[in-house]
Amino acid sequence: MSSRPHLRLPLRPVETATSDAGGREGLLLVDKPAGLTSHDVVAIVRRASASRRVGHTGTLDPFATGLLVVLVGRGTRLIPYIDGEPKVYEAVIRFGAETDTDDSTGETTREAGPPSAAAVATGIAQLTGDIMQVPPSYSAKQIDGQRAYDAARRGAALQLEPVGVTVGEWTVLDQRESELRVRITCGGGTYIRALARDLGRLTGSAAHLATLRRTRNGAFRVEDACTLDDIRAGALPLRPLRSAIPALPAQRLDASERGRVVHGNSIAAQSDAPRIALVDDEETLIAVAERSGDELRPTLVLSDV
Repeated sequence: MSSRPHLRLPLRPVETATSDAGGREGLLLVDKPAGLTSHDVVAIVRRASASRRVGHTGTLDPFATGLLVVLVGRGTRLIPYIDGEPKVYEAVIRFGAETDTDDSTGETTREAGPPSAAAVATGIAQLTGDIMQVPPSYSAKQIDGQRAYDAARRGAALQLEPVGVTVGEWTVLDQRESELRVRITCGGGTYIRALARDLGRLTGSAAHLATLRRTRNGAFRVEDACTLDDIRAGALPLRPLRSAIPALPAQRLDASERGRVVHGNSIAAQSDAPRIALVDDEETLIAVAERSGDELRPTLVLSDV
């Protein structure tokens, strides 16, 4: 065993995930169409999978399309362990009008002429890196238990405070006088609608988000996703639970270790990694464990046998 110092994570209580009777479980990548909420997608998957427990790792606005990472059955317990960054979006930003929702679904609140190409380049540079961003008025942010979008719909928009977000990169895919098509790589919590709004303001113009498509969420890509038409037609390409946490190193369990783990007991660690996926001989995910000294303590047990 290496004597190198290792990272200690705060230990979680052991969580045991029981399966849905008669249901299915796994990871499902869905290419969400426009016009549906993320909750709508979850409801469709719930019916198709006959599982009561279905969840996703990050909401898409109804007008947006693209990748929704969905977990079914016991897989929902893995959501806190899934690495959802970076997030990658393809977006069209339209200059000339700002809206109350910061996207194409809202009412125009301000108009201005299109910016110069040089102004756009300068504005993009200002909106790259670690920045402070005011969330859209129509967002799920809360103040004193009140949702921003509820207040905005009543005509009493909340005064939202700036929040720190990380924007890794903008790639310009096409640029015209009144429209900009870009690929944006960013961290969680970033509102692309707010980036469009702020780019308009920084360039002396006005802008809103015309279209949005999420193409990547952590290790997962939209090219590998199924459509809702596929699901409605009877296809449900669930992936093994192990594939939901590909970044975690694995440690294989023998029969004795497996018996200890499924009862929430610690086993000897074989590496210095702070968090480990514990698997059997067939690479089935049995548990997620966190390192404590020279031992691995299971914090999520996904098998009861």
